[in-house]
Amino acid sequence: MVNDLECIFCKIASKEIPAKILIETELCVGFLDAFPLAKGHALIIPKNHYEKIQDLPADVNNEIFSTVHKLISRIDSLTGATLVAIHNGKDSGQEIPHVHVHLIPRSKDDSAGAVHSMFSKTPELSESEIDELCTKLRIS
Repeated sequence: MVNDLECIFCKIASKEIPAKILIETELCVGFLDAFPLAKGHALIIPKNHYEKIQDLPADVNNEIFSTVHKLISRIDSLTGATLVAIHNGKDSGQEIPHVHVHLIPRSKDDSAGAVHSMFSKTPELSESEIDELCTKLRIS
């Protein structure tokens, strides 16, 4: 196992730190968040240390999202809706630099809003700026 000796998620994956495990596969583990935002808030992490999604090898990426697919119905059964969230890098809000997928049960009265409510400043883009972004980001 490739890990960062200081990373709490690596310590959970290697069983050095106990966690409430919900699902475990060869390449990833899902467990209840120790500091939940809602009852049933879970995380899915790769067992090896990768900071960003684009760092994941294809097999690990596939295993993580297959595990999300397996676990999300259980999480969804708690409230009927689940937020799936990934912070990809420190500037996106990632607090622990180890890829992790949040599965957070949501309800209409949970005081959290839509993703757009997270941003108080949004860009005003001209049509030419949007076209330029589209050209830059498009995968051919």
